[in-house]
Amino acid sequence: AGGPGPRTSDWYRTSPGLPGRFQQPACFRGYGKPEPHPRYRTANQAYGSKAPTVHEVPTSFHVTSHAFSNTLAQCGMYRDNGLNTSLEKSHVTGPDNFITAYDHLNFHPSYNPSGPSHC
Repeated sequence: AGGPGPRTSDWYRTSPGLPGRFQQPACFRGYGKPEPHPRYRTANQAYGSKAPTVHEVPTSFHVTSHAFSNTLAQCGMYRDNGLNTSLEKSHVTGPDNFITAYDHLNFHPSYNPSGPSHC
């Protein structure tokens, strides 16, 4: 009834609902990323490339509530449908100027509404 490698429960007292990936960490196969060049390998890459052992996996597992995610999935994200009354800054006239309905002469000289724009 044994799997490949030692079980966590052989070494430590574990909770009854411990998932199989924690109970038999030798089944972990890694992420399959290519090996980086040894000159550019970092300590975190060296540590993360090794599969966990029974001494490094958790011995208990506590499920968190999914109530918020389930509600969000049913209702969707919040969307603000309010009226925007602020003035927008113009990219044409510069960051210090605002475009208004009465401001026709403050555009950049290259802007020509009746044809191609030229400087």
